Amino acid sequence: MTKNHEHCTEDLDSSATCSCCGGDIFQEKPPLWKHKPLLIICTSAVIFAVALVLEKFLNQGILAEVAFLAVVAVAGYEIIMGAFKGLLKFRFNMNLLITIAAVGAFLIGHGEEGAAVILLFYVAEFLEDYASERARNSIAALLKLAPETAHVIRKGQELEVHAHSVQLDETVVIRPGDKIPLDGVVIKGSSAVDQSPITGESMPVTKKSDDEVFAGTLNAEGYLEVRVTRKSDETIISRIIELVRESKNKKSKTESFIDGFATYYTPSVISLAIVVAIIPPFLWGASFDDWFYRALVLLVVSCPCALAISTPVSMVSGITSATRNGVLIKGGEYLEEMKNVKTVVFDKTGTLTEGCLEVTDIFTFNGTSMDDVLRISTSLESHSKHPLAKAILKKSKEVGVQLEEVHNFKSITGTGLKGEINGKTFYVGNKTLFRDTNRFKDEDIPLGRIKKLEEEGKTAVLLGNQQEIMGLIVLMDSIRDDANKTIRFLKRNGIKTVMLTGDNQGTARGVASQLGLDEYYHGLLPEDKVEKIDELVQNHGHVAMVGDGVNDAPALARANIGIVMGAAGSDVAIETADVALMNDDLVKIEYLVKLSRKTMGVVRENVILSILIKTSFAILAVLGFITLWMAVGIGDMGLSLTVILNALRIGSQKFQ
Repeated sequence: MTKNHEHCTEDLDSSATCSCCGGDIFQEKPPLWKHKPLLIICTSAVIFAVALVLEKFLNQGILAEVAFLAVVAVAGYEIIMGAFKGLLKFRFNMNLLITIAAVGAFLIGHGEEGAAVILLFYVAEFLEDYASERARNSIAALLKLAPETAHVIRKGQELEVHAHSVQLDETVVIRPGDKIPLDGVVIKGSSAVDQSPITGESMPVTKKSDDEVFAGTLNAEGYLEVRVTRKSDETIISRIIELVRESKNKKSKTESFIDGFATYYTPSVISLAIVVAIIPPFLWGASFDDWFYRALVLLVVSCPCALAISTPVSMVSGITSATRNGVLIKGGEYLEEMKNVKTVVFDKTGTLTEGCLEVTDIFTFNGTSMDDVLRISTSLESHSKHPLAKAILKKSKEVGVQLEEVHNFKSITGTGLKGEINGKTFYVGNKTLFRDTNRFKDEDIPLGRIKKLEEEGKTAVLLGNQQEIMGLIVLMDSIRDDANKTIRFLKRNGIKTVMLTGDNQGTARGVASQLGLDEYYHGLLPEDKVEKIDELVQNHGHVAMVGDGVNDAPALARANIGIVMGAAGSDVAIETADVALMNDDLVKIEYLVKLSRKTMGVVRENVILSILIKTSFAILAVLGFITLWMAVGIGDMGLSLTVILNALRIGSQKFQ
């Protein structure tokens, strides 16, 4: 095939926006030195330094004062405008506190401190914006995962086109080292694909024909041709990006409390500062300038910047860290709630178990060979689509059994199958099927062995003809390798474990016994699961439900936190869950609990530190031991930086 280049022709202007890239296609990011905030800080710092030289060394007081005012004009424009806009809406914000303090400092002849307050506060605001920028950068990092171009086959030619111009069912080519541009299904080739950006898996996953692949994952070694199943704005990675964006707007209870607290806090501080400035001079004849200065310091030191950002910056750090590890959390409220969970409820099939039956044992009776049992039962089951049939067919394929032609096949709903092979009638199914034929008595059926198998969580399938039972095939849905570890972790941490399943009591008891679950409930319909979740929430308070998709949606919605596994292949699962584990990895439950506890621990540290420092500095300010420089440099900017750095630790730590 020849290779041409077909360029994207839509919106070829400087403001073009790509739906899959999530940003301007052609606009380059300015270098760091051109960033406006940094220019303002550097310019203001130079002017401030010149002003200090004029005042302290050259005795040019008027010129120095003009320079200090220039600092306020450069660094304080946005701050002062923010204060006025807040006043017009009758809102007393942090900008107002700083503006009052700066104006007051100039009025009492402390121009250098007024300028310093504005400059240092602007630096503190810049640090807060930097923390928020990290959240935006985490989304930008996700955006960069999916390449902007794709190699698509059109009319026998391979063309390089923009990813958003690729249509459904078109074929894209992915070579070794290429990133997969769009979600799709492999139609040719095989390769190891690094899915860590989506699922958090550390090891590459082998992909071959009919396997699903995701945009943003890396083709490590082989050649692949992929049929596109989702357009660029519908891929799993695009869904993740949108939900991470939305998660920032869903505040935790702690965040909401802090926001509400700040609303009443600022006017209270202003009122207290007025009292400090007026009462001592009027009642005790103290120096007005002295107490007015102390009131200004109190205003600055009480500025709740660090307290206001202590929670959101921690939540964003936790949520983005989880996203990088294949855990999608839809908001701070769910990250906080996970720490409080007292009970974790699991669906059985596909969650605690693999969701795929396997033949574990074959028993023969009345001189029948194992080969005959498999050959006859497989021949009948090949006409059925039941999960039991798939497991038996898989076993026969492994051992190379040859199928026989079946005549007069009949599926008997709820019990089994019937058919003729070489002129003889055979039955394959459960014990009820053989009882209903009226040819077998209970003593002819190995009921004791079947009961024991069911108690072990296994399923028994009988094979017989019109005269006798010929064999017994034993199947079991194997328990996930990581289920035991997860259950042990939860129990060690005082979290109750419960299983809900629609299976029979024997199967449920077998799984619960092997895993050491605290409780299990069997034979449940979807509406029964919802009622049971309601009951558990009422009895235990904070309940998390772990399921594997749409069938568990009602119960997932009713729990305090709904957690879906294997969401990488399911749009609906990502939409319905509060937390989505992108891969079928139960160990991520342990990660989620640890992350929640760590995040809320950091939030607690930040809040306590902010309150202690602010309270201590407020007392020292009233007593006259704190200057404006110290108030803003240590009590505001320094504390804000400490809170931000502490929060960023969350994203750098490993919890497994």
